[in-house]
Amino acid sequence: MQRREVLAAGIMACGTLAARSTFGAFEDSSKSSDSRFKLKYAPHFGMFRQSAGDDLVAQLEFMHEEGFRALEDNRMLSRPKEEQDLIAKTLERLDMEMGVFVATGSFQDATFASGKKEFQDVYLEDLRKSVELAKRVRAKWVTVVPGIFDHKLPMGYQTANVVEGLKRCAEICEPSGLIMVLEPLNHFANHPELFLHKIPQAYQICKAVDSPSCKILFDLYHQQITEGNLIPNIDHAWEEVAYFQVGDNPGRKEPGTGEINYRNVFKHIHSKGFDGIVGMEHGNSKKGKEGERAVIDAYVDADSFEV
Repeated sequence: MQRREVLAAGIMACGTLAARSTFGAFEDSSKSSDSRFKLKYAPHFGMFRQSAGDDLVAQLEFMHEEGFRALEDNRMLSRPKEEQDLIAKTLERLDMEMGVFVATGSFQDATFASGKKEFQDVYLEDLRKSVELAKRVRAKWVTVVPGIFDHKLPMGYQTANVVEGLKRCAEICEPSGLIMVLEPLNHFANHPELFLHKIPQAYQICKAVDSPSCKILFDLYHQQITEGNLIPNIDHAWEEVAYFQVGDNPGRKEPGTGEINYRNVFKHIHSKGFDGIVGMEHGNSKKGKEGERAVIDAYVDADSFEV
């Protein structure tokens, strides 16, 4: 048995034990049976504020009532502990899953690519904190953005530094079963300096790290801009993809507002047996309650593919 297979088996066992011993069984498993969606789409706080109000619990309850069974919250690591615990308790009561939160990432420094110890100390500590938080909020995935290019180093050296840094991070995540998801971000519209920007690049890095705790976050908005060819790229990278995020292009709003045929993309992901989370990391194309209803309707429409 190869190293990654041994680790995968261990992670599955750890995850099962953690779910039973740390978090307990869900109060009522039937609470998820009325979801209106085939995939687990995850809104974020603020997306339905006009309809549900500012209270985070009320927003989660609104999401649940509308059929959503997961939440994304990039800010979770920076929230006060009381707020983290309240969110976790509400998710458990509603039988909703926790999607990604950001574990570590920089848009100013070459944190991974430079190989510098001063940056390594920071991101390793970020991962230690993220492991502890993930246990409390029942998170399975955390986002890692490996920083910007180091223009003083050839690309090969930078890639080697990124791989070595992620191996150290994976060692921290593996015992608890937490999965880092690496998010390539586009250079053309949003993040021209970031090291990681293509899916094949992320695939190569995950293969080199060789850990079930290091996978790909496939953000369909970013990759439509960077590469297009979405469905073939999903297939090529499939065994290393653990998470998806959504936003139409141009504009980064809900499905149906741009050029991506999300009904076909969602159908393809579903047909491959994907049972993870699809994060709704985008804005609303319209303001107010009308705009929030438009977001919900957009997902109902995109999810109406035949199986």
